[in-house]
Amino acid sequence: MIIGLDDTDSRDGMCTTYLMAVLIGKLNAFGHLKDYPLLVRLNPNIKYKTRGNAALAIDVELNDQNDAQNVMELVIHTVERMAFFSEENTNPGIVFVENSTQSMKNDLSGFSMRAVRDVLEIREAKEILSRHDIAHRGFKNERGLIGALAAAGFALCGLPDHTYELIAYREPKSWGSLREIDSGSVFAADAATRPDTWDTVDIENERIVFAPHSPDPILFGIRGNSEEAVRRAFSIIRSEPVERHVVFKTNQNTDMHLIKAKIQKVKEDRSYILEGSVSKPPKTTTGGHIIFEISENGTSIECAAFEPTKGFRRIIRELRAGDEVKVFGSVKDRTLNLEKIRIDRLNIQELRNPVCCDKRMKSMGKEQGYRCEKCGAVKKEQVTETLQRNILPGFYEVPPCARRHLSKPLVRFLKS
Repeated sequence: MIIGLDDTDSRDGMCTTYLMAVLIGKLNAFGHLKDYPLLVRLNPNIKYKTRGNAALAIDVELNDQNDAQNVMELVIHTVERMAFFSEENTNPGIVFVENSTQSMKNDLSGFSMRAVRDVLEIREAKEILSRHDIAHRGFKNERGLIGALAAAGFALCGLPDHTYELIAYREPKSWGSLREIDSGSVFAADAATRPDTWDTVDIENERIVFAPHSPDPILFGIRGNSEEAVRRAFSIIRSEPVERHVVFKTNQNTDMHLIKAKIQKVKEDRSYILEGSVSKPPKTTTGGHIIFEISENGTSIECAAFEPTKGFRRIIRELRAGDEVKVFGSVKDRTLNLEKIRIDRLNIQELRNPVCCDKRMKSMGKEQGYRCEKCGAVKKEQVTETLQRNILPGFYEVPPCARRHLSKPLVRFLKS
């Protein structure tokens, strides 16, 4: 039985991964997990999300198939007891996949990927549930059925790429209080396991980034390429008591949300990889955000490095018109929020006024040429000069403190 679960948390508490961790403990009496529990990050641009837009799934090998009904009742009861129903955006969904067919796999494979990249409606999930007679339970407006079905689909069909995250949970008496984590041990764990783990600390900004600040049950999460790597880091970290911990298989840090597209095909609330030439150079706006524009075949889009991306903005400020780039990020209000940028070619030539007597000549008006103010010499045209640039072609990314869950860090590009 595959059990999918989504939308039980709120901005004020609870966490769907914690609810699943509790469920795993309870389900030990009925069977064992066939694989790692699955943590799936869905489209990060969905306006209804509570925090990280995560959905969960487990594949349970039951000791006795006659226990299936008891398992379903246990899961439903646990959600009813632990979910934050008072939150307007909390609309839990649970699905139970037992007897899969090829037709079901085909439907779920496409649906699951769309849930990561597209904007889906509740009716689409319910149509698939009805078509394949999949047992389920939705609460309130039942929006959680979308994520629950998508996670179950990945559990059934597999992830095209995956990483691991060890999530440690706090004792309930500590929820809502400041987390007690020895920062020195976190930096030591990072040094001992990098590049097989990442985004535990932000070295440039001198801060740990693997612990949330919200009042939910999570103490911290360690991300890496293998269970061995995240467990090694976990063994080094010193903190307040851990109630329980779980290693999840996940689509985090895979770029699964990104769609390769032409600028003219871009839609709101999706994430893209776009190519083009810088058509308007960077400008700094109120708040320290950097905005520039790229164009492709006459169509343009603004790109933004927002203030939380910190030092990444230094790279963006150095862009010039004519630079050829590939940008990665999510689109909102016709602006792409940069997660990464690849500078493919720098424009190193520029038309400038000629030099005479150690000074730039002055324009005498449109198509009238240029005159030296000192000696009176005249030249008809500007000259092409080679520019000295302060950046090099290559890949650049936002710092760990600004990284989104799904964004693939460069350290994974180097290993793949």
